[in-house]
Amino acid sequence: METKAAVIALAALAQESRLAIFRLLVQTGPNGLAASKIGEVLGIPPSSLSFHMKELSHAGLVRSRQASRYVIYSANFEAMNDLLTFLTENCCEGRACAPRPLCTDIGEALE
Repeated sequence: METKAAVIALAALAQESRLAIFRLLVQTGPNGLAASKIGEVLGIPPSSLSFHMKELSHAGLVRSRQASRYVIYSANFEAMNDLLTFLTENCCEGRACAPRPLCTDIGEALE
């Protein structure tokens, strides 16, 4: 991951509602949630939710897909793992001391 991409991702997460959305989507797993359900669970009005989802999408942290008349959002686990790796790659004098991300190849589970 390039530094610029890491800064964009961290900036997207540096807001209370967006962090809550991302954490909810991580907890939900690869199936994701409809935008309306995200708003309902977190108490975020649709207009605000749309703005936050745009920011998270721009940062590459969430993916969206159309399912009938609903937009389903899910966490981009690959991007999450890339960010975690970027943040810890020089930890402990370069030794691999940090645990490896648990969500590897989660996108393949959907195929």
